[in-house]
Amino acid sequence: MRMQVAEAVDRDQADQDAAEAEAMMGVYERVARMASANAVVVFSASGCCMCHVVKRLLLGLGVGPTVYELDQLAATATAGGREIQAALAHLLPPGQPAVPVVFVGGRLLGGVEKVMACHINGTLVPLLKQAGALWL
Repeated sequence: MRMQVAEAVDRDQADQDAAEAEAMMGVYERVARMASANAVVVFSASGCCMCHVVKRLLLGLGVGPTVYELDQLAATATAGGREIQAALAHLLPPGQPAVPVVFVGGRLLGGVEKVMACHINGTLVPLLKQAGALWL
C-alpha cells in the first residue's frame, strides 16, 4: 500500500514538473517572438536607472528600440512581466541584473554591462547597422 502511495506521489510530482517545464518553454517562445519583432528590443523596468541609461544611449545613437516595461506588462495566458523577467535572468550570466536586457537583430546582446562595453570598444554601432537599426 505504501509503495502505491509513493509511486502516485512520484507520478504527480513528475506531471507537475513537466507542466512547469512546458509553461517555461512557452515563456521562452514569447520572449523569442518579442525579441525578434524589431531590430532592437529592450526589456526594461520603468523605475530602473540602468534601464534608463541603456534606453537613452540607444536613442542618442538614433535607434528607436521597442521597449517592453516588464513591470507594466499585463499577465496573459502565456506569461506576464514577472515570468518574462525570470526567463531573461536565465539567459544572462549569473550575478547580472535581470533588466535591462537588449536584443539586437533578434539575438541576445546582453545587459547594461555588455551594451556599454560594446559602445566603448566601438562594436555597438556596427551591430546596430547590421541589424538594420541604423542606416548611416
